[in-house]
Amino acid sequence: MPRAAPSAAIDHYENFPVASWLCPPRLRPPIAAIYHFARTADDLADEGDASPDQRLADLVAYRADLHAVATGHAPSPRWAPVFAPLAVQMRAFDLPVQPLDDLLSAFEQDVRKTAVGGTYADWPELLDYCRRSANPVGRLLLHLYGVTGDEALAESDAICTALQLINFWQDLSVDIPRGRYYLPLAECAAHGIVITDAARQFAALQPDQSTTTLIAACAHHASASMQKGLKLVHRIPGRAGWELRAVVQGALRVLDQVDTLGAAVLRQRPTVGKADAPRILWRMLWM
Repeated sequence: MPRAAPSAAIDHYENFPVASWLCPPRLRPPIAAIYHFARTADDLADEGDASPDQRLADLVAYRADLHAVATGHAPSPRWAPVFAPLAVQMRAFDLPVQPLDDLLSAFEQDVRKTAVGGTYADWPELLDYCRRSANPVGRLLLHLYGVTGDEALAESDAICTALQLINFWQDLSVDIPRGRYYLPLAECAAHGIVITDAARQFAALQPDQSTTTLIAACAHHASASMQKGLKLVHRIPGRAGWELRAVVQGALRVLDQVDTLGAAVLRQRPTVGKADAPRILWRMLWM
């Protein structure tokens, strides 16, 4: 990224559509600095061939650099290109540290879960992960846009959680082979799919009626979360409000395709392309 296309809302780094031409120019530097912080941490957790222990050690060191610059100290040389500009923007915009720290907590959880083929027991556990992996991004952006208030924060959290969930359902065909299992076990069981061996059973899921209804239920959960946050587009001023509309409608278009594919998303990744742009634009105008 930086990304301008609506579909980019659910790409990698999936919850960070940033610095497009719709973004106010004065906010592009802080948004880019936050993005590079998150992107680098995500790579530490997910890319290359490092062991889980090494990844966790790197994230601990990365967090130490975050807290160093937050308290006015110099970061280590290793990630100076990330933390030097971040420190400038933290001072310029009084950026809070907690959302950045929450992101690191989520990346650490990714490492631990993937290392053992870990699963999510139920919706509360998965949503707690979203609270730390996705919601901090929205809260940081609201801070930059000067939008405050409990209602706005709750709406932002709902949208960001929806974006994260949509990314999960979009990427089932990619994540399951990589040992990342986001379908909640309790939801699986509610549809007659009892998972006791995640690596074997998730990989063996078939596009039958049980799996189709499971995917539909998960898609509905994401849609319901998104609906709770839609009023936020009217609280964000100017071009940034249109940026948010694009993000929301791009994500909902992906969710349309998840619904259409049903259990086929286990083998095929739905995407949004240029052909979807008119529909997305029309929906943006009607929000």
